Amino acid sequence: YGFINICLQSLVTEKFGEETWEQLKAATEVQDAFMTYTVYDDAITIKLIHEACKILGVSMEAILKLFGEYFFKFCKVSGYDRMLRTLGGNLTEFIENLDTLHSYLALSYQEMNAPSFRVERAVDGKMLLHYYSDRNGLCHIVPGIIEAVAKDFFALDVTMEILDRSEEVERTGKKEHVVFLIVQKVCRKMRKAAPDRLRGSQDAHGECQARQAALLRMKERYSIISACPMKKSPWGVVKSIVMFGKEHLVNTFEPVYPERLWIGEETFCHAFPFHVVFDESLRIKQAGVNIQRFVPGLQTQKARLDEYFSIIHPQVTFNIFSICKFINCQFVLRTRRGMLPETWRSRPRLELRGQMIRMESTRCFLYLCSPKLRSLQELEEHGMHLSDIAPHDATRDLILLNQQRLAEMELSRQLERKKEELQVLSRHLAIEKKKTETLLYAMLPEHVANQLKEGKKVAAGEFKTCTILFSDVVTFTNICAACEPIQIVHMLNSMYSKFDRLTGVHEVYKVETIGDAYMVVGGVPVPSGSHAQRVANFALGMRFSAKEVMNPVTGEPIQIRVGIHTGPVLAGVVGDKMPRYCLFGDTVNTASRMESHGLPDKVHLSPTAYRALENQGFEIIERGEIEVKGKGKMTTYFLIQNLKATEDEIMGRPTTQADHQEAEAEGNHDRTLVVRNADGWQLLSEGDTTGASKESTPVGSPGAGQEPVEAAGRGQPSVQTETRRFPNDPVPSGFCVLF
Repeated sequence: YGFINICLQSLVTEKFGEETWEQLKAATEVQDAFMTYTVYDDAITIKLIHEACKILGVSMEAILKLFGEYFFKFCKVSGYDRMLRTLGGNLTEFIENLDTLHSYLALSYQEMNAPSFRVERAVDGKMLLHYYSDRNGLCHIVPGIIEAVAKDFFALDVTMEILDRSEEVERTGKKEHVVFLIVQKVCRKMRKAAPDRLRGSQDAHGECQARQAALLRMKERYSIISACPMKKSPWGVVKSIVMFGKEHLVNTFEPVYPERLWIGEETFCHAFPFHVVFDESLRIKQAGVNIQRFVPGLQTQKARLDEYFSIIHPQVTFNIFSICKFINCQFVLRTRRGMLPETWRSRPRLELRGQMIRMESTRCFLYLCSPKLRSLQELEEHGMHLSDIAPHDATRDLILLNQQRLAEMELSRQLERKKEELQVLSRHLAIEKKKTETLLYAMLPEHVANQLKEGKKVAAGEFKTCTILFSDVVTFTNICAACEPIQIVHMLNSMYSKFDRLTGVHEVYKVETIGDAYMVVGGVPVPSGSHAQRVANFALGMRFSAKEVMNPVTGEPIQIRVGIHTGPVLAGVVGDKMPRYCLFGDTVNTASRMESHGLPDKVHLSPTAYRALENQGFEIIERGEIEVKGKGKMTTYFLIQNLKATEDEIMGRPTTQADHQEAEAEGNHDRTLVVRNADGWQLLSEGDTTGASKESTPVGSPGAGQEPVEAAGRGQPSVQTETRRFPNDPVPSGFCVLF
């Protein structure tokens, strides 16, 4: 039952911490929670114990013994304290009645498969404990339980060792048979109390004299009572039973028996309606009236007990030797279906529970029993009534009480099931809530979203410096005109998904996307001193990512323009329905102009962005002075690369040291093409010459309004080109660019 697994969970959590239990649960792949009244496979518990041994680095024997000690404490805390205390007045009686306790619990826990115990008293206070179980390898739990019980209930220090361990041949079940030697000694705390009793010897002597005086008075009072037909006088009976002073029973109690049995055979069979007397050959000599009614074959002459019944507990072979060996155990017999009348074979088989009593004078055995019934429903299924059970038999009360107990267990089971369902729903709700928050945080900054969730108004904030980036797709209008809308959606989704991942890598905030335009900002809403470097690395990552997105028209990688500007902005939430976190100010306009006046596959920097990135480990070249719409003439720049980071680092990919060195070696061979035209020098990277020849000059670019092909009719180019070699270039090279 789940009660065992819950106990194991509580042990690991209390002794080793919640993290250890979570680790153990993950290693064994068990469910999140156990329910008390649900039956689980033994393999789950065994697997948990084995994994606990591995994780904690302790032996199986130590884990099981610790579990035994904790299981006893767990049972006490769970409400079984009083029941355990009343099992016996000493350790031997306690162990002998464990099977009785398990039999009682089996009324409620119908699928319980408990172990069995048998005690043999040895000389000088030692005991032999026989342990039987269907589960191999768990015998080390027993010392933990017994030692804890002895210390707690009986103030005894107990040591236990295994004398023998074997497979029981004569038993039909619970094959593992382990014999423990139990040695008892009084706990130290009890021995320390002895001097206190010695110091009070004078008081004890006075109490003894008072008891003797009381005995004399009682003797005089009962001396006038006439003798009765018994072996002892009335005074002898009183003297052997009562000890005056502290109301304790004398240990030397001797019972008195009548000279003959004052009960008739018929009266006995009605007083004990469920009993069987049989001899050593299992021949039935006598049976109660009601057991004859429900097992009619017992009325026949020379009927054998093993023909009509099979032994359920203890699970041994049905012979006189096994009965004598386990005479102190509770026996459960079940009727054999083949021996019942045809009309009764659809009924459940009757089970009887009781004790075997050996009668030496007649060399016979008395099986004094009662029907083993768990509920009123089972009583009806067997065709029985409460009146069939003797009024003195506690089975009547057990059925009624267990009926209530089963109802309470069913209610508890339903509550546990509902609790588990609520926990599952709570986990699903937490997952959905996290998804909702993730979606909300993707639309708004986290602290802004939290304020809106709390119903607060978000005030606009001014940021003295930040870096804004705009990007768009080159010839996006032509692409849209030449392909299906779904192809555009797939292209943009692929591109934006890659860009979105980079925002997390470089910790920049995505403001919005409109069509093919993508806008991010660094230093907003969380101020950062490295906002320009983050946006610059993000822009370089955008260039690398764009090469992985194909143009649906040409099948070649798309090209993007990127513009960056640094300056102050005002930021705030706009709107009540679908609110957006927007940026306002001239910085936004200037960043947009840097993008629209840029070149394909280039990262265009404004003067303020250049100053923010200067001496920060980036390779930047000057583009020159250009006319910017609404801004006049501006000297702008192109961001080429990050000299301190590889492509994998910029893209957020895991890299090795060897990959980093190889990337640096390849980066040292980059060449720059310097193109001179009528307006001055223009620097293009080696890979940009083809794109420059294919792409027309955008509106607002440096070449706008000029005559780029005025010499075409003369058959000679209007521009002169020359190659400038960087220091690491081994061999100079030249390129011819035609306009």
